[in-house]
Amino acid sequence: MSDQTNRQQVFFRFENLRIYHKALEYALWVKENTSLLRSQDCQFADNFCQTSQRISTHIAEGSAREKPLFIQHLKESKSAIRVCLVFTTLAHRLEMITDEQESESRIQLMEMTKMLGALITSLLKNPTPVQEQYDEDYLPTQSW
Repeated sequence: MSDQTNRQQVFFRFENLRIYHKALEYALWVKENTSLLRSQDCQFADNFCQTSQRISTHIAEGSAREKPLFIQHLKESKSAIRVCLVFTTLAHRLEMITDEQESESRIQLMEMTKMLGALITSLLKNPTPVQEQYDEDYLPTQSW
């Protein structure tokens, strides 16, 4: 693999985070599983989809910030997860999703919550500035 190809893969460092990919998978799962909800309640399905997308967007947006702001964005991702749990519960109680779909959603949400908690704990323990670890905007300055 060439150096240039390797650099392209890690330019946006948040893409190296497993939680980011889990969040994307969940957003796709919600999109697929709410397609039937649209006929019953389009607003509900749209809100569920938008909230599931916020999990990954907060991770991406926060990764370019300093450590305290990154941690805040990760906490906002956790908040979006809790809102998705509310949507999951409501959809199940309204018989818009099956028992199996509710269980699958809950399992994914719990797993992401644990992953985010571990990442937050790791960032709080690590003395290295988050910018050096995650920020693709950080480029060493060239002296002229």
